[in-house]
Order: sequence, then structure tokens, then C-alpha cells
Amino acid sequence: MSSSSSSALQMEIFQYIDAHQSDFIKGLKEWLAVESDSVQPHLRREVMQMMVLAADRLATLGTSVNLVNLGSHQLPDGQVLPLPPVLLGELGKDPQNPTVCFYGHVDVQPAKKEDGWDTDPYILTEINGNLYGRGATDNKGPVLAWINAVETFRALKIAMPVNFKFVIEGMEEAGSLGLEKLLEEEKQSFFSDVDYIVISDNLWLSNKKPALTYGSRGNACFFVEVEGGSKDLHSGTFGGIIHEPLLDLIALLDSLVDSTGRIQIPGIYDSVAALREEERKLYESIEFDLEEHRNNCGVKKFLYGSKEEILLHLWRYPSLSIHGIEGAFHEPGIKTVIPAKVIGKFSIRQVPNMDLSVVKKQVVEHLEGVFSKRNSPNKLKVSMPLGAKPWLADVDDLLYKAARRAIKTVFGEDPDFIRDGSTIPVARMFQTVTQKSVVMLPIGAADDGEHSQNEKISRHNYIEGTKLFAAFFLEISKLHQNLHETSHTKTIN
Repeated sequence: MSSSSSSALQMEIFQYIDAHQSDFIKGLKEWLAVESDSVQPHLRREVMQMMVLAADRLATLGTSVNLVNLGSHQLPDGQVLPLPPVLLGELGKDPQNPTVCFYGHVDVQPAKKEDGWDTDPYILTEINGNLYGRGATDNKGPVLAWINAVETFRALKIAMPVNFKFVIEGMEEAGSLGLEKLLEEEKQSFFSDVDYIVISDNLWLSNKKPALTYGSRGNACFFVEVEGGSKDLHSGTFGGIIHEPLLDLIALLDSLVDSTGRIQIPGIYDSVAALREEERKLYESIEFDLEEHRNNCGVKKFLYGSKEEILLHLWRYPSLSIHGIEGAFHEPGIKTVIPAKVIGKFSIRQVPNMDLSVVKKQVVEHLEGVFSKRNSPNKLKVSMPLGAKPWLADVDDLLYKAARRAIKTVFGEDPDFIRDGSTIPVARMFQTVTQKSVVMLPIGAADDGEHSQNEKISRHNYIEGTKLFAAFFLEISKLHQNLHETSHTKTIN
């Protein structure tokens, strides 16, 4: 295809997307209205409903859809709940085309208006060009943008430049239960002809400049439990004469990280790769506004004063965060009780080269050492209920080249190549299980507020994101074809 005909095709596609903005936003409104919260057991039925909606939407495009039953799981209280099925979809089987598999999820984090939302989180509300609602950016908006792009080709009767496969789940916010096992089972069948995997379940670093994500930190979650007597006690009767479990726990938590943010667990930094000068220069070129980022998160001051140090400590160095204490009195007012058992919860975001089993050993040894110095008769128990490994991709991969070209076409500038400080287990999961190339191609802006109050995606990002995916289909098709032609020529020679 000549460059002029390719440009004309892109123009036709983009014009269709612009003309059908209202339809695409209506579709998002319908999806956001479903309270598909996978975290709260009483909303499991809504998650199931959301999976059916997604299946129906894809089926209307001619996609072959299979809702795979994953069985059930047991909650800590003993309640058994059915797991939502995972949607496996397939559209197109042209052997001349590459096959691109898109992963997304349609479950959401909990949200209530009384949590501090300005609008009903399950009614899409447009204010100043922003589309507010739970799931708008994480992840219903991006999933629909991808589907909208596929629909555009179908509506214009344009030959599909790639074959599509879809993996859509409803338990991502609750740990993607059952997904890895399914991927393993489908490795030799559903994934056998997949060439590339695309995930759009994260955000740009900036509010305005697009980005491509090539790495994310892992996450090791810990419980540290301190247990004293068999029941809660009155502080007037027992305060000052016993070893209080909560005081032990606070001392343990206080020993984990210092005021500069540096983790105090011996050996924790031993496996972190040394920073090379070439890598440091990558951080210098990234567009990142410290003031904008500070405003987005609503804090007065960061631990570090330079862009480079902020990004390094977000992406390539581990961090430790304390999340809460279970068993302690937390309601308004005062209750003069000494709790019998308390559980502290914290996590360590680990980076490539760090081994989960080693991290767990280092944490346990450190906490046991601190606890022993307190000479407390209380019982200590440390556990790691959840561990997710970090992920790193090759930015020179064909997928990243195609995505970069598509971004330049739609947004008029090259993207920043970034890592993600959070954990995206599915990226590593897909890469490890399928042994296929994985790209993280976000369309949400840094201020979208995923997991927070007033989550949104801008109308601009939703519509331009749809164009981005359409342009990506064309770019990956061209690059894939060129790669195979080059490979074929070399074989003949």
C-alpha cells in the first residue's frame, strides 16, 4: 500500500471515529452503569452480568466468543463464590495477517458516592470534557476503545489488517484468580498462533504526553501478627503492667523504613541492578512535571527534589508502604481497650533481579530480630499472603516500534518510554506463560484517578485512544509483513 493510500485510509478511519463519538460514549455509559466490583462478594452477580455484556458486544462484531468457566473459590469466612468466567474471543483467521491478542478486565474497585465522589460513580457524567465514573480509565474505557477501533474497520468494510484474539476477565482487581491456570491450559491451543499481546491497563506519566510502558515493579504483601492474651483488656486495669501487642506491632512497623523512604531491612538492596549512565540519561529526556504530579496526588512535598530521583525511586528501586492495622480500634471517639491481637499490613514493591523467596526471608529475619530485642512474651507471626514478580520488556521489540509509530500518527509526538511503579501481574504472566511479546499501551492520563474518587477518562483520550488502537493495527501489520519479507529474503540468499 502506498503512503498516500495509507494516509487516506487512516483519514477515513479517524473521521468515522470522530463522527461516532456519541455512540462510543453511550457504550461506555452502559458499561459503567454495571457495579462490577469483584472485591465485594455481594456484587459478584454484577460482575457476571458485566462478562455477559462484554461477550455480547464482541459477538455483534462477529467474534467467536467462549466464556470459560473457572469454577469457584472460598473466601476467608468460608463462603464459596463462583468465579466469573474468562472471555476468550477470536475474530479473523487470515494466515497472511499477524494475530494480536488484547487483554483487558471489566471488573472495578469499590466505589460509593459517600466516599468523596462528586458524582454517582456508576452514572457516567461528563464535566469539562472529562468522563467520570468507576472503571472509566481502569479498565472499561480502554477495553471499549479497542473494541470501538475493531468496530470501525467492520463498519467501513475495511479488510482487517490483523487477526484479533481477546482475553477479558472479571477478577483483576481481586488478584486474577484462575487466570494463570487458564493461560497455561490454553498455551498450545488458543495462544498457539498469537504473535503479539497488547495490554492497556495503566496510565501515562503526564496529563498530556502519551507514553509506552516497558516495565513494572512487583509486590510482596506481608502480614505481621502480634498476639497477647486470649481477650481484649481494659487499659485502666491492665495498662502499664503488660506487654501490649499493639505497642510491639508499632515498634516492628517503625523499624521497616526510615524518614527518607529507605527500607531498613538488611540485604534488601543487594540484588538491585546498579544504575548505568546510559539508563540515567533515559530518565533525563522524559517529560515529567513534578508540580503537576504533586497536585495530582494532593501532597505538599516529595521525598526527592529532582525529576530523575523521583522516577528512579518510583520505577527501579524497591519501596515499602504500610497499609493498615487490623484488630485495633479505628472508629470515631475513644475506646480505652488494649487489643489482644493485632495484624499489621505492609508491602514491598520489588524490582527486577529481586527474588521473592529471598525478600520474604529477609523480612522475617529482620522482624524476628527486632521483636526478640523487646523481650516480649507475646506471639509473633509473619506471613506473605501475596507475591507478584516484576516485569521488564524490550523497547526495541517490533511491538514497541509499531506502538511508537501509531502514537506519533495520532498525537503528533513520540511517546515517553516509562516504567510503572505499581504492579501489573498480567504483563509478566502473559509473557512468561505464552513466551510472546507483550506491550503496555496506555491511553489514560496521569490524573485519571484509577482506584480513587472521581475516576475519569477524558473524552479526548477515549476518542484519540480509539484512533491510536486503529493506527496500531495498521502499523503492526506493516512491520510484521516487512519482518517476514526480510526474513524470507535472507533465507533465499
